[in-house]
Amino acid sequence: MRFNVTFGSPRQPEPRSEVVPQLGPHDLFPTRIWQAHLDDLEPQFASWVKEVLAMRAADPEPAGRTVRQGWNSRDMTVLERPVFAPLRQAIRAACAAALAEMGQEKREFELQSWVNLHDRGGFNFLHLHEGSLLSGSFYLSVPPGSGDFVFRDPRPGVIHGHVKGAFVNAHSDIHLTPSTGLLVLFPCWMEHYVETHEADEPRIAIAFNANPIVK
Repeated sequence: MRFNVTFGSPRQPEPRSEVVPQLGPHDLFPTRIWQAHLDDLEPQFASWVKEVLAMRAADPEPAGRTVRQGWNSRDMTVLERPVFAPLRQAIRAACAAALAEMGQEKREFELQSWVNLHDRGGFNFLHLHEGSLLSGSFYLSVPPGSGDFVFRDPRPGVIHGHVKGAFVNAHSDIHLTPSTGLLVLFPCWMEHYVETHEADEPRIAIAFNANPIVK
């Protein structure tokens, strides 16, 4: 067996330095919601509150579903009432714009809408709106002490991870503090709930779904 040997000064090891890779972040599976304040409609808020309270007085038994310690309407076509026509138009326009961003600009839809009203101690438990295109809420009356609207992280696996909080790849519910006149749109599959209402004046929201028209 033959070896090749090179004689000379011993080779000194190169100094080692810490190598920090240049990471390129890529945010996968983003979830978009939309918000707008309908300030131009504010002069009509008082008349809409009166309409909602009259609806409750005429049919005081709550419909149930996810509302507790409050009232929600059996009527699921609230926005079709003439008094709400300007609000219906604004919500339809907002839904159409959001659907266009989702690649559904030609999708025909109809609005399903109802009232959610919370008395002191009222809340909504965790739920989602299955089978719709979009869901949303318009906040008609939000007194101090109203509970937050909370989105649950839609990634089912992340809840089992070690990292919690508002960090990359961590689990964290997102709190939205509503205000009177705020319109919020979100994907129907986002789980959400409403925290406890801690005011004597009721918290009133008009909730809605944009549902596909099946022909």
